[in-house]
Amino acid sequence: MDIPLLAAKIPPRIERLNELAHNLWWSWHVEARLLFKSLDNPLWKSSNHNPVKLLGEIAPDRLKAVAEDTSSLKQYDSVMRAFDDDLSMSKTWFAAEHPDLSHHAIAYFSAEFAVHNSLPIYAGGLGILAGDYCKEASDLGLPLVGVGFMYPQGYFHQHILADGWQKESYEQLKFEETPIYPVLTPQGQRLRVPLNLNNQTVWVAAWQVHLGRVVLYLLDTHTEENPSWARQLSDRLYGGSRETRIQQEIVLGIGGVRILRAIGIQPTIWHANEGHTALMMLERVRELVETGMDFAKAVDRVSATTIFTTHTPVPGGHDIFTLDLVKKHLHHYWESLGVGSETFLALGKQYGARDSSFNMTVLAHRLSAQRNGVSQLHGEVSRKMWHALWPDVKEEEVPISSVTNGIHVPTWVAPQMNRLYQKYLGQDWMERHDDPALWQRILDIPDEELWAMHRWLKYKLIRFVDDRARKHWAEHDTTPGQILTMGTLLDPDALTIGFCRRFTDYKRPGLIFQDFERWIRIIRNSRYPVQIIFAGKSHPDDQSGKHLIQEIYALARDCECGGQIAFIEDYDMHMAHYLVHGIDVWLNAPRPLQEASGTSGQKAALNGVVNLSVLDGWWCEGYNGNNGWAIHSDSKEADSASQDMTDAQALYHLLEEEIVPLYYERDWTGIPRGWIKLMKESIRSIVPFFCTRRMMKEYTEQMYVEAAKSSQDT
Repeated sequence: MDIPLLAAKIPPRIERLNELAHNLWWSWHVEARLLFKSLDNPLWKSSNHNPVKLLGEIAPDRLKAVAEDTSSLKQYDSVMRAFDDDLSMSKTWFAAEHPDLSHHAIAYFSAEFAVHNSLPIYAGGLGILAGDYCKEASDLGLPLVGVGFMYPQGYFHQHILADGWQKESYEQLKFEETPIYPVLTPQGQRLRVPLNLNNQTVWVAAWQVHLGRVVLYLLDTHTEENPSWARQLSDRLYGGSRETRIQQEIVLGIGGVRILRAIGIQPTIWHANEGHTALMMLERVRELVETGMDFAKAVDRVSATTIFTTHTPVPGGHDIFTLDLVKKHLHHYWESLGVGSETFLALGKQYGARDSSFNMTVLAHRLSAQRNGVSQLHGEVSRKMWHALWPDVKEEEVPISSVTNGIHVPTWVAPQMNRLYQKYLGQDWMERHDDPALWQRILDIPDEELWAMHRWLKYKLIRFVDDRARKHWAEHDTTPGQILTMGTLLDPDALTIGFCRRFTDYKRPGLIFQDFERWIRIIRNSRYPVQIIFAGKSHPDDQSGKHLIQEIYALARDCECGGQIAFIEDYDMHMAHYLVHGIDVWLNAPRPLQEASGTSGQKAALNGVVNLSVLDGWWCEGYNGNNGWAIHSDSKEADSASQDMTDAQALYHLLEEEIVPLYYERDWTGIPRGWIKLMKESIRSIVPFFCTRRMMKEYTEQMYVEAAKSSQDT
């Protein structure tokens, strides 16, 4: 397929820059990023590191100069050679370890994918995980395709008003500045498949995004043939009413299967990332019933090749629809399955549930032979949570396993840390980063070099915060008080804590302010100052979460806090890189048993940032007593207020007695030897175990192999 043309005329000698810009392989290969940066550094920065936009705006004379410069051409040739070698390489881990599975395509369905900030079709952790998963699949050579949504308005941009209230705004995606292609038929027309929605035919088209070897197909209902209400279905991520949500899930699940069939992709392994995608399973059952197979047998065959990953222990995180909505939009569908309404609706009903509802997570559990939570603790919580679906077995025997989430190391390691690792772990450390033995060499890094690198990354973060505040001041009607809340008074030498995640009640962003006077004493210590950076969005419908932002914003403006509390608005992947690279302490304080996994702390640890967290999610298995700090919270407290106060007291004690003293304990050269020892242990004990490479290998060997075998048996 032809690559979209860019506005700038690219000389023939370097014309493959266009191809490279349209494959997000460049986003996790530092030399490729440096190549684009070298073309025009200021433009690279102003484009938020988007090479498609850069090539569209760069001066033709600059490209001509690059094409005639020997040094630039050497850099270009080296990157393109690595690009070609990587995409054509046949000796991958998957090919070597599982050659019999090479022809088993894997379809990975998710409501959101976070692959780069130039494609803003993600809201948070679920999308980050899905994007990292696809990148690792490319690195390891898995024959995987992703299926999601093309949201041209994406998720909202966050603006904080003068009173601290979150305001949402949406921007239309500029397709010409985005690394996507339309999926076309052999005749050159947009490929489309029909769906029945509201008793009308709705056409679903698709875009494709290239992530190294992996192709991501993004569904789109904004076609000329569709009525206006149908065109708007794919506009925004997690927007609209409950009716919009069920219609989106019909498009994603049913339409996604049909798009793959129309393209000619025939997966034998199907992986559903959260319950939003459950209708993908029903569509495959329908296909088999249409061939004459009995419904029960079709269910067995589909479930045998399906993996379902559930991501949340919070009840509100699961899609539950009224029976009226289900009957309205799927009544025609159960007829095509050859079953009555009672049989169909029972698929989404939890045993013992009192309300009349249809639960997509329950449907996914029933139609999957393999199910997993995303940490060991979450697996236990999920077995308890969904025990009612298997009432005849003991809780510990409920068939839900666990595969702990990890991060895509090449995406999240700071370029400067990458060079440090190359120097002391070996030039090939990236290829072996899931080997625990490799990370024993972290002790070989001189304390002085690691500390200098961390200080440099911290200063870079502070500069980034200042630049954003300056830009905001120039472009918006902003008060001086608002500018102060954006971090303009942050001290690069002060101990800096980061709380950067979605703002909602159970994550407890305000826990650290439970005893405000005690907190003030901690941060206003003139000898050992402490400061904290907050960043994160609240769902547009989460009024409680918005109030949490407003309360923290008010504290950030309070002169008593001395400018040592900052709230950085519009948290996204671009900002996340600066934060996980440059913070000193990464704080996570969810109510116990409500964090399924979390991965932001893993990204921080990769870059030498130390975790301070409740023992929940991944930290429950990652904490070893010497690699950070644990807030030992009791999940059996009588009420949430008591639990919050107890946990806050534990947090203050850790800060006062351990964290702050250790950070400021320096030797005669000014090096905090004890802190650096903690940093090294954090890196050594976390990186090889909490990476997508380990995670992807577990999914392959524990689940994909079994699903492939089942597809052959049936």
